[in-house]
Amino acid sequence: MTRVDFYVLGSSSDNARLNFTCRLTEKVFNLGQRVFIHNPSQTLSATLDELLWTFKAGAFVPHAVAEQANGEPVVLSHATEPGEGDWDVLINMADDVPEFFSRYHRVAEVVDKETRRRDAGRERFRFYRERGYELHTHNV
Repeated sequence: MTRVDFYVLGSSSDNARLNFTCRLTEKVFNLGQRVFIHNPSQTLSATLDELLWTFKAGAFVPHAVAEQANGEPVVLSHATEPGEGDWDVLINMADDVPEFFSRYHRVAEVVDKETRRRDAGRERFRFYRERGYELHTHNV
């Protein structure tokens, strides 16, 4: 069964949320795992695409936006499900639970103190809990 980790940030800053997502992606990639980042909008996909190249000096996280992906270990999308293959970790940046979440070994939910995102995170937590998923909370 899929393990779900909630990363609760102590900030409501968009930059803190995006930088944490990049650091988490880098960590998972360095463990040799494949990552799919599900975004709510094309704008967020484009922002993360750029940040994954620049968030830290010396960091290298090979990635692509889904429409241009060709086997990269990290794929970002706002409109499509991941392609076929063995995906390890889903990082969910959207307010809802993606229908395809159970295809992954792990789901990482990034939640911050911004009211709308915090409330949506609580709803996702309830969704997973009511269905019996293994939940872990990390205060960052």
